[in-house]
Amino acid sequence: MEAQGLIMTILIGAVAGWLAGLILKGKGMGFIVNSIVGIIGAFIGGYLFNLIGFSIGSGLISVIITSTAGAVVLLAIIGFLKKSQ
Repeated sequence: MEAQGLIMTILIGAVAGWLAGLILKGKGMGFIVNSIVGIIGAFIGGYLFNLIGFSIGSGLISVIITSTAGAVVLLAIIGFLKKSQ
C-alpha cells in the first residue's frame, strides 16, 4: 500500500471511529483508538454489507458510512462483552 493510501485509510478510520463513538457513547475516544476502531469497522461493515447484499457505492462518503456502521457493530459487541463480565 502506498503512503497516500495508508494515510487515507487512517484518516477515514479515525472519522468512522469518531462517528461510531458519538453514536454509541456520546464522545470520541482519541485519534489512535478511533482510527483502530474505524479501520476494523471498515472490514466488519464491508463483510456485513456484502453478506446481506447491500451496496451503497464506492465513493468517500460510502466508505465512511460502511466503516462507521462496522465500527458501531464492533463497539456494540465490545460493550456487550464488557457488561457480561
